Amino acid sequence: MSLEIQKNKDYTLVKVQTERLDTNTAPDLKSELVVLNNNGHVNIILDISQCKYCDSSGLRAILVGNRLSEDAIGTFVLTGLQPDVENLIRISMLHTVLLITKTVEEAEELLKKKKEM
Repeated sequence: MSLEIQKNKDYTLVKVQTERLDTNTAPDLKSELVVLNNNGHVNIILDISQCKYCDSSGLRAILVGNRLSEDAIGTFVLTGLQPDVENLIRISMLHTVLLITKTVEEAEELLKKKKEM
């Protein structure tokens, strides 16, 4: 799976560069999120704006990233939801668990505000 990773001072941006987050691609995302967490990257912005499809494996990978960040007293922000993916997240009630923004810029602003608190 193709991922673009940008490590910034206060957070790491992970861009999923595939249209499908499913059983074939989700394990790679999950592995990368674990590696980042193990290397001390606890504030993660996951940009899935290129994903048009997500299944339960993709949701599990997203939830793993969220749990790892929370356990490390960090913040996990999901951004760039396409309509079908957003519907799946709402149906599964994950919008009540995850921090979700429309754009990467909104996610960056959210992390800045949280850091100032």
